[in-house]
Amino acid sequence: MSAKREVYLDHMATTPVIPEVLEAMLPYFKGVFGNPQSPHSWGDNAREGVERAREQLAALINGSAEGIIFTSSGTEANNLAIKGIAQGQATKGKHIVVSAIEHFSVLHAARTLEKSGFEVTVVPVDKYGLVDPDEVAKSIRKDTVLVSVMHANSEVGTIQPIAEIARVVKRAGALFHTDAVASTGNIPVDVTQLGVDALSLAANQFYGPKGAAALWLRKGVRLIPLMDGGVQEGGRRPGTENVPAIVGMGKAAELAQSEMGQRLQRLQQLRDKLINGVLSSVEHVILTGHPQQRLPHHASFCVQFIEGEAMLMLLNNEGIAVSSGSACTSRALKASHVLIAMGIPHEVAQGSLVFSVGLDNSDEDIKYVLEKLPPVVARLRQMSPLYARFVKGQRG
Repeated sequence: MSAKREVYLDHMATTPVIPEVLEAMLPYFKGVFGNPQSPHSWGDNAREGVERAREQLAALINGSAEGIIFTSSGTEANNLAIKGIAQGQATKGKHIVVSAIEHFSVLHAARTLEKSGFEVTVVPVDKYGLVDPDEVAKSIRKDTVLVSVMHANSEVGTIQPIAEIARVVKRAGALFHTDAVASTGNIPVDVTQLGVDALSLAANQFYGPKGAAALWLRKGVRLIPLMDGGVQEGGRRPGTENVPAIVGMGKAAELAQSEMGQRLQRLQQLRDKLINGVLSSVEHVILTGHPQQRLPHHASFCVQFIEGEAMLMLLNNEGIAVSSGSACTSRALKASHVLIAMGIPHEVAQGSLVFSVGLDNSDEDIKYVLEKLPPVVARLRQMSPLYARFVKGQRG
């Protein structure tokens, strides 16, 4: 029997700050502490750090540096995109299109706009969580001003055909935003190839600090700020900049770009070992999301007859950190809106389990998880009335 390990497999929730990023940030807490807006050398030095980070982020996504608007989180970036762009286009129309599996920061922002006269159309997805560009085309009207479809889903890992969707949106004359928080820094993201007008990203998804994120905006797209205040970020997002976090985000972006190839290869190997191991060692398990068109570090399942939160607790007791699509909404006794949109029954969706591997994981970590997961599932199924009924039905 193996000794207890500590295995973190929840990198979609957040990644650790890697040493090179922390090293880049440290001077900005003490020596280079000035306000970037101050008209003296202290301010100049801080501003240089911010602008260098802007260039590093722009290089990661092959976009213009002036299009980068720093925010505090991916949630803020999405809110700024949905509300800011829609309100900026309100004289042209008040119709918005989003997919059914968007993050709540997109879905709820769109619903909030409905209170001020906007209309929202929600596009369905297939059993893999894929958005059909033809469905987007059908949903667009003459008064559609904005379409938002995420690049990759953090819960099921599916990567969307964003470039195809963008062509549909452009032909209709609407603007297109993509929530690329889950994908940027993990797979190649090129705003020119994707054809988007706005893109959200966050540092803590690619080994940068929490509290730093950005919205990239194509030149010429009108945006109404969410907050009133100063002139920071070209007047589009006022407030004193979080300089250390922004500098860290820039360094993380630089490393993600230079190490992308080797990271992809290593993470895919770990992911595939985990997926194959789970499917072969645990019965009545469904792989969720697209089997090939998915993030390189993402493996998600629905384990039938038991609840995801119960698995999380028992795995945590074994030193293993994972997540569940049902966990964030479980207090409201709701299954994941993503899984439900994919046509997965409520009782099956409750067994959601999401693994996301990272640079700090090893083959030994995966081996340990594959050793500990089957007995956890077996223990919970012994207590499950759903499983008891299933077994009885099989025998009968």
